[in-house]
Amino acid sequence: MKTDETQSPTILLLEDDRLFAETLADFLEEEGYRVVAVLDPLSAMDRAFSGRYDLYLFDVNLPFESGFELLAKLREGEDRTPTIFLTSREDKTSLIEGFESGADDYLRKPVDLDELRVRIEAVLRRREGQRRVRIGAYEADLVAKQLYRDGARVELSARLFDLLHLLAGSHGQTVPTDRILTELWPRDQEASYGALRVYITRLKKLFGDRIENVRGVGYRFVTHTGEPHA
Repeated sequence: MKTDETQSPTILLLEDDRLFAETLADFLEEEGYRVVAVLDPLSAMDRAFSGRYDLYLFDVNLPFESGFELLAKLREGEDRTPTIFLTSREDKTSLIEGFESGADDYLRKPVDLDELRVRIEAVLRRREGQRRVRIGAYEADLVAKQLYRDGARVELSARLFDLLHLLAGSHGQTVPTDRILTELWPRDQEASYGALRVYITRLKKLFGDRIENVRGVGYRFVTHTGEPHA
């Protein structure tokens, strides 16, 4: 059981069976987690947009839409919160659909609570290991979209952080300008070359000549031998 309440991960639980939801919530809270429980996908969507969670625990068969459909929407909105599905489905097609929608794990009902605890701990450990990466002299929190140097936060907008992540995660390869514009600006917004140049200038102030302009093509982040990638 976890004892450090200030560090307790928060779980968004979506289960339309009220009694089962209460059982799960009670168990998880006894294990030291904070739990927000909802009974339908619409409420889960509202909660996901209005708060931050360390894990989603979603049932699959739900009113209005399936857990698969809900997670697919969240992933389309760049929500990368780790997710475990709970389901009574046993067919291989459903298993594949769950992972294709962006799930991290899959647990069949009836749920063994001890197995659930182990699965949650494993998913959170994996995600924590992927959460923070070194980029030169900086440390990037990929989930919170924050950049740090020597423990101090460096102020970056979410879009500027996304640009840094895109360039630093491209293994030293040039990222075409068109791809940058497509990935940084939503479809309903007009991409701005001028804004991109401003962002590049800001990154050059932080990383110097490691941000390289490949004339007529795009930009690249120059990596050093043995350096991990974002």
